[in-house]
Amino acid sequence: MPPPTAPEPVLKADSKDATISRCDGADIQQTTTREFSIAEAAIYRVYRRRWVGLATLMLMNIMISWGWITFAPVSTSTQLFFRLEKASSVNWLSTVIFLAYICMSPVVIYTLRHFGVRAALLFAAGFSITGVWLRFIGARVGSSNGGHFPVVMVGQILIGFGQPFVLSAPAYYSDLWFTSTQRITANALISLSNPLGAALGQLIDPFLVSRPGDIPNMLLYIAIITTAVTTPVFFVQGKPPTPPCPSSAQEKLPFRSAFPKILKSVEFWLIFIMFSILVGFFNASSSLLNQILEPYGYSENEAGIGGAVLIVVGLLASAVVSPIIDRTHTFLLAIRILVPIISICYIGIIFAPTSRSLAPPYIVLAFLGAASFSLLPLSLEFVVEITHPVSPEITSTILWSGGQLLGAAFILSMTALTDSGTGNMRRALIFQAIISCIAAIAALGIGWGTRVVHVQARRIALDKSEGT
Repeated sequence: MPPPTAPEPVLKADSKDATISRCDGADIQQTTTREFSIAEAAIYRVYRRRWVGLATLMLMNIMISWGWITFAPVSTSTQLFFRLEKASSVNWLSTVIFLAYICMSPVVIYTLRHFGVRAALLFAAGFSITGVWLRFIGARVGSSNGGHFPVVMVGQILIGFGQPFVLSAPAYYSDLWFTSTQRITANALISLSNPLGAALGQLIDPFLVSRPGDIPNMLLYIAIITTAVTTPVFFVQGKPPTPPCPSSAQEKLPFRSAFPKILKSVEFWLIFIMFSILVGFFNASSSLLNQILEPYGYSENEAGIGGAVLIVVGLLASAVVSPIIDRTHTFLLAIRILVPIISICYIGIIFAPTSRSLAPPYIVLAFLGAASFSLLPLSLEFVVEITHPVSPEITSTILWSGGQLLGAAFILSMTALTDSGTGNMRRALIFQAIISCIAAIAALGIGWGTRVVHVQARRIALDKSEGT
């Protein structure tokens, strides 16, 4: 289609008031025109520039997640370098990230709602850059005497403040820039970049730290990379000139109207319980994986590879599953299959390390990653579908906040259940398996019986009714 030579009217799906916008014809990948009753045209387009914002969100998620997981794969070396009496002090470096997320959640919702994704990215970049360099300074200054652990902790908190700005953005961004046949895939690419960063940390950090004295150098490398990948933030556009489809154009409910609607939704809270428990345990297991495997004779490198297997296999599985769900929209069926698989994997983790060989834990971690990563983006998009026209950043932030809160609670609980003499975490793993089964029960209850009417994909239905 040739580029327009004059401004064209763009109508919101729920309004007759027209706004004028221009777009660059060379930047248009696909165009759909729909006539409205007042004989004016609503132009729905997707733009190639959406991939710039998507790639930037991916990079930011990767580095902030690497910042979160930094010390977990090298927990023993971290404890020795900072001269900490207990391993639980190292665990707090991960836990504060989760708590910082919850503190910033209201700010994130307000920022995305009123200022858009570009402002959110700028906040994330500012917090993360300051945090990673502060960690390096805390470790480098006085390194011969164990550094300054409180300064490193403050750096972690700042990284935690930056995380929700990019972790809560995928559903908002996909709703704004993508059509109903692309949103799960777009959400998957962004959301799963977060665990990809954790995978890089699990795999690379043990090779950067061969002895406790290497901790400052590791933090320096991460700080340099984090600073470099924030550059594209300044090239991200807040919103497209024209919406990609009718559901994107529809006005979203303000928070005061949206929150009561969410409170009354049984399906939302069942998804919240399922999502929070499984994300919480994924975060806890990733943070504690080295401590889970170490009592059975596994090295930090072997535990790091196990974490990488968990995440890399998960990314590959999601790359297959997400486009399928995008085309078929079988959200509920996928959830009912994937969540029980995850619960079974958490049961398997109790027994796999006792083999003292690499294959059993790696196999369980591979299945756990495949199911968990496939579930994550479709859950985030599914809850947006059933609560539409509630704004996506509200539901996604609430879900992620639940996962972060339980992640912190599970780390503390599992640490407390660890055998103080041997460091064995068997009791913690049994606790993890039992609670994960509650998530499976919640998942199976979504849309059960007559409540099936409450799990309709409202955005998809709107787009189909408009013929896009």
